Amino acid sequence: MIRVGIIGGAGYTAGELLRILIYHPEVQIEFIHSNSNAGNLVSDVHADLLGETSLSFTNELNQDNINCLFLCMGHGNSKTFLDNNPIAEGIKVIDLSRDYRLKADAKDFIYGLPELNKDKIQDTNYLANPGCFATAIQLALLPLAEARLLTNDIHVNAITGSTGAGQNPGATTHFSWRNNNVSIYKAFQHQHLDEIYQSVEQLQPDYKKDIHFIPVRGNFSRGIFASVYTDCSLTEAEAIYLYEHFYENDPFVFISKQNPNLKQIVNTNKCIIYVEKHGDKLLIVSMIDNLVKGASGQAVQNMNLMFGLGENVGLGLKAVAF
Repeated sequence: MIRVGIIGGAGYTAGELLRILIYHPEVQIEFIHSNSNAGNLVSDVHADLLGETSLSFTNELNQDNINCLFLCMGHGNSKTFLDNNPIAEGIKVIDLSRDYRLKADAKDFIYGLPELNKDKIQDTNYLANPGCFATAIQLALLPLAEARLLTNDIHVNAITGSTGAGQNPGATTHFSWRNNNVSIYKAFQHQHLDEIYQSVEQLQPDYKKDIHFIPVRGNFSRGIFASVYTDCSLTEAEAIYLYEHFYENDPFVFISKQNPNLKQIVNTNKCIIYVEKHGDKLLIVSMIDNLVKGASGQAVQNMNLMFGLGENVGLGLKAVAF
């Protein structure tokens, strides 16, 4: 049995993690840590869990009862937490922040994109869960990188739901601003770009071109719809075969023969990919739920690998009906 503790239990990623772990057949949740909510019922904060769990938040950290620790804190806080709270030997740590994703900061952490680093993930005790935009965009590019077919600049336009900005309200996240609205932010300089370059260069070390990324705030709550295009010598049929072959052993990546819709991936751990050829350009559409495959679902997928379970155990989430 995997005995789990969660640090930073009040945010969106922790809420999504709890929804999955409560019904995971191999998991026992031992504690959910939150200084600001200690003593409160989890369902008082994550209201949709009313009737699903009677657990309460705690401000105590009891490592004796766990063998897996999820860090669901804001960026920068995981490093501070681990510096101040040495983790006992034998406890596996899964960090959902960006603190350890880049090699320069990684220490003992392995970058946890299962479709790229599955063997390394199975052997590690410390895992850095990828970013949501980074996951969708990397999955669009990895087959081309492995085949050394990325030969020119890459152009990305990706729109994300409001939950990607976290639970704390802000000027660009509250409903009255976000509803019926679209806007661009961090054009060409989003923090996930470094992750994407790192993974592309892992498979294609000679790639030295630019990735032009335009992130867009969407007026929906969850999901990422990434449109990627670049020059490519393959025919459309050859590209489809390349993607199907690359992901044939990855249970959550699906190559669609029809132009997909965002609702197909909401509340699932799926990534749906669609490719189209237009002249010398290959268009790749990649879609994920930013809170599931882009965060907590992928974290559970990685936990499964780290503990020798099948990747899809406990992740049989269903898409929202049209």
